[in-house]
Amino acid sequence: MARRTGQGTVGRRTVVKQGAMLATGALASGASGSYAQTRAVKPVTVVVAHGAWSSGWAWKKMHPLMTARGHRLLTPSYTGLGERAHLANPDINLDTHITDVVNVLVYEDLRDIVLIGHSYGGVVATGVADRARDRIRRLIYLDAFVPNDGQSFLELTGQGQQVRAAAVDGWRVPPNPPPPDTPKEDLPWIAERRMHHPIKTLEQKFALTKGPLTLERDYVLCTRSEAFRPYAQRAKAAGWPVHELDSSHNPHITVPRPLADLLERIVQEGTP
Repeated sequence: MARRTGQGTVGRRTVVKQGAMLATGALASGASGSYAQTRAVKPVTVVVAHGAWSSGWAWKKMHPLMTARGHRLLTPSYTGLGERAHLANPDINLDTHITDVVNVLVYEDLRDIVLIGHSYGGVVATGVADRARDRIRRLIYLDAFVPNDGQSFLELTGQGQQVRAAAVDGWRVPPNPPPPDTPKEDLPWIAERRMHHPIKTLEQKFALTKGPLTLERDYVLCTRSEAFRPYAQRAKAAGWPVHELDSSHNPHITVPRPLADLLERIVQEGTP
């Protein structure tokens, strides 16, 4: 069945143009006819599994936007990255990063959450969804890798040889450059904070521990980055809602408000 959205039904896809106001209106405070004003908004806790080389700092533009909508946004950093860079070591693997996020859910006593996996974080988020099934309402892949059981990140990318050759000291993978449309004023902020990534997190094969996932899942494709279209197509074939965002690969930095608008509609349509 086609999914209805605030912009009408487009199969099971939602298309959001960069900087465009949604048909129900922008969600900025005071905007007339906004989604928040046309439908009672239910607060949601959103947890992000961030991308490689990144950490929680990269989502700073999203915090006020989600808070203004009444939601709680948590962006935990993985071991060895961001403010946890002092913990970097060659033994950090995929299980470490999955446990980083699962432990936030456990120690913050979080339940009924929406989990977002961005880029490499799609692999992490899939592991979190497997290990903490009773705590997650919905999983949103944001221009993200979606692993099958038994696949590693490097197998998904097909770049294992290049990544291993580039690794500093055999285990620290240098960051990719930011998308070319990244605002110039953000480049120094990003350059100072992106860290080398532990290679074992990319080499370790992903493994489901409790069988196939059954929770609700959405896929958000950033249309200026075609690398992830095969995952969106696979998601569509599996019957997941697929949404398109006019953005490059890091919409939380380049187009935070359209991303917040889209996330708002996804989480509210999935709220009882």
